[in-house]
Amino acid sequence: MNVHGGPDAQGVPPHDFSTNANACGPCPPALEALRAADPSRYPDPNHTDLRERLAAFHGVGRERIVVAASASEFIVRITAAAAAGAGGGGSVVVPALAYADYARAARAHGLALHPATATAPAAPAPRLAWGCEPSTPLGQDDPHLAARVDAWPADRPFVLDRAYAPLRLEGPAGGSLGPDRLARVWQLWSPNKALGLTGVRGAYAIAPHDAPPAFLAHVQGLAPSWPLGAHAVAMLAAWAEPAAQDWLAGSLAVLGRWKRRQQRLCTDLGCEVLPSVANFFCARWPAGTPLQPALDSLRAQGVKLRDCASFGLPGHVRLGVLAPQGQDALAAAWPA
Repeated sequence: MNVHGGPDAQGVPPHDFSTNANACGPCPPALEALRAADPSRYPDPNHTDLRERLAAFHGVGRERIVVAASASEFIVRITAAAAAGAGGGGSVVVPALAYADYARAARAHGLALHPATATAPAAPAPRLAWGCEPSTPLGQDDPHLAARVDAWPADRPFVLDRAYAPLRLEGPAGGSLGPDRLARVWQLWSPNKALGLTGVRGAYAIAPHDAPPAFLAHVQGLAPSWPLGAHAVAMLAAWAEPAAQDWLAGSLAVLGRWKRRQQRLCTDLGCEVLPSVANFFCARWPAGTPLQPALDSLRAQGVKLRDCASFGLPGHVRLGVLAPQGQDALAAAWPA
């Protein structure tokens, strides 16, 4: 079974630290757009208007916008396209600590896995590379990302997962890559986290400015019919509007205050807090305290944390930043 945060067999956790959704959400303008959506009709299968809006928002040509049912769907799709181009065999370069779906998609398509390095990969026949900034699970910038992009072959896809870029609380908005490097990679955007609407599935990618036309057409051609429903279209269209962006900008200051309070709490509880630039962070579990029984006990009290073992970081938990009420619930549940 895939490991994810959020609701589980016990239902919706009252105080859910296990996902990285914007705790200030849901975004009111986006929520209004969802309520106004018409689910009685098919969306435009080519999503013409939405792609125009997203292209204008990012200042790119419409042909570079690739809509996706979700970020996870796009991960599988672009991996399939890379594997097909390999003619069998090859490898995928993945950060040592990363979202497990990158590796899962590679294995499903018979591609080997190799860790990311600061130089061109020594792995045989690298077909695809992944980056994520701010990273998951750590929420940190990647000091080797720019060098990796520079060393990567231009005719093969390098995908930068930007799921948490809108939720950056520190550092430059573009992270480690300036406009020139960003234009050379596939950028994967999943705004539902930033809008506090993770229950609405929908994402998009921006292809590089010089993406090989045949590969871009292949990625587009692998999409299911109507990848987005009416509500996903409404959410992504609202995302590109000034009202949603203004709300998001205002929420970041609030999240920054909540994050500092939550980090102090975790330190007081005996956890070692790791640095992060995003609206979430990891903490090393107190020595001598069994992790899983403690997580089970907290979950029984309505508090859910995210075990980082599936990310390749055992003995740590990841906590999305919550409002003080949720933090106080964690403090109250901790003694048990």
